[in-house]
Amino acid sequence: MDKTDDRDVTTVYRAFRRTVSLHSDRPALRFKRNRAEARITYGQMAEQVAALRRAMHAMGVARGDRVAILAYNRPEWIIADLAIQGLGAIDVPIYHTLPASQVGHYLKDSGARFVFTEDERQSEKVRSLGDAASIKICQFSGPVSGDISSFDTILENAGSDTDLDSRLDAEEGTVSPDAVATFIYTSGTTGSPKGAMLSHRALLHTGRAAQEIVTVDERDVFLSFLPLCHVVERVGGYYLPLQIGAEIVISQGPIALAAELAEADATIFICVPRVFDLMRERALEAIAQLPPLRRRIANLALTIGRRRASANEAGGGPGMALSCAYALAGRLVLRTVRRRLTGRCMRFLVSGGAPLHRDTGYFMASIGTTILEGYGLTEFPVISLNRPNDNRIGTVGTALPGVEIRISENGEIQARGPSLMMGYHNRPEDTAAIIEDGWLKSGDVGSLDADGRLRITDRIKDIIVLGSGKNVAPQPIEALLRRSPFISEAVLFGDGSVGLVGLIVPDFDRLKAHLRSRGHPDCAGNEELVGQPAAVKVIKDEIAAASAELADYERVKDIRLLPRPFTIETGELTPTMKTRRRIIAERYAAQLNAMTRR
Repeated sequence: MDKTDDRDVTTVYRAFRRTVSLHSDRPALRFKRNRAEARITYGQMAEQVAALRRAMHAMGVARGDRVAILAYNRPEWIIADLAIQGLGAIDVPIYHTLPASQVGHYLKDSGARFVFTEDERQSEKVRSLGDAASIKICQFSGPVSGDISSFDTILENAGSDTDLDSRLDAEEGTVSPDAVATFIYTSGTTGSPKGAMLSHRALLHTGRAAQEIVTVDERDVFLSFLPLCHVVERVGGYYLPLQIGAEIVISQGPIALAAELAEADATIFICVPRVFDLMRERALEAIAQLPPLRRRIANLALTIGRRRASANEAGGGPGMALSCAYALAGRLVLRTVRRRLTGRCMRFLVSGGAPLHRDTGYFMASIGTTILEGYGLTEFPVISLNRPNDNRIGTVGTALPGVEIRISENGEIQARGPSLMMGYHNRPEDTAAIIEDGWLKSGDVGSLDADGRLRITDRIKDIIVLGSGKNVAPQPIEALLRRSPFISEAVLFGDGSVGLVGLIVPDFDRLKAHLRSRGHPDCAGNEELVGQPAAVKVIKDEIAAASAELADYERVKDIRLLPRPFTIETGELTPTMKTRRRIIAERYAAQLNAMTRR
């Protein structure tokens, strides 16, 4: 793509129109509908966007209005977003997993008076809000009732009016690149969700910067899996391919992901670390089930792959002998593993949203798959990213072009650049607390090496201060504990206490199978399982083994096993699957008090 022309594209809608003019006949969206695969070209999508924009205009949606989208990823989500942007309005994406009460907070706080919903279940959340019942609802699928509009019916009745299209295009042409394009709400780990106001400039910058550091073009295929409400998916998995004319494959969700990776011929996949961890675990479990000779060959191939990855990272290269060994390992084992996990066309993976486990990074490198870890926030979508030719596992790379990073005296990561939000909607005090002189205070602790590579250590607000005065960063330790196959989740506490204590959610199936293999009787349920001394001992032994290299004050002194996983519905997880420490601490106060009362 010509970068001089690209600088002239100043809004999301105009970026879309430019791509349509260049790639009208190329596939834009691929998705499943009634189990059959379907495709929409950029030209066809433009026709649907224009029709929806006319319909929304007729229903009174105007420049600056807030329009919510309460749905999981689907073509209609993208068409609605572009139609909203084409009117100069502001979209408000809402996670479809949220309960009605939280949906109500988003609608009330944003001032949205029009909402697109996925189906009748999501529409009912809006209708149940009482005061919010006056909001106009347009439903993507399923039967509609009352005054709810059907998305398909709206498109069918939109007609054609080229004069109106021209007038709306002219009006959108006056929208500034610094106008608010969207409110993206924070996950709420430290309080009620806040609406980060992101401009068109902020949303488009990541895609433009990415083109300077990785080779991407209209031949690429992006597999879109993370919710489009998630800012990383929005800018990297949607607006980036939109800017270059690439195809977006819309995932059917977690159950279908493994098949989609193997069959969709995707070249780029952006996701959170947990999914990559599961891919690694699935591969290793499959290898563990092989006959002894094949298992030894597979493990040797992985060892060779890791040695090569380490040699490349060190900068000296693998040498002739290791290169030959890797070529043989690739033909025998690694190529098959890589294709089963990521398909035959994958060029690279991108990881963000949480720290990537080093073992997972090296595993992917060992099978010949590049996984680039990056770092960003809702308030600043992408701050840094590893480069394909300079990928250092354990870091989140160097600053994106146009972005500056600095470390404050207390170790906080701070950043400024075109992607920075304009502030929190209706929260001037919160905005002033997080942005100072154009620098965003991330709340994360980290360091920069001599080459400008960023490492994330922890969150400032999550730092645990023990009774001894020792400061402990819990997240790296929690990540270490989760490496155990028997630990699904670990959350540590201990402010003012003599040592760290942990709430542990076991991997119930694996723990039961392990105990059964050791001759222990089957448990009636999870409640019985977590009360068994043998189960507690297994987890404590796993924690002790994982903690061998930790300082004494960093080791967990006591634990309680929990009988159920954390969930979004109970408020213990954010929509982006991050733990809400405050909620968890309140819910399990009795268990924590029993461990820290000493």
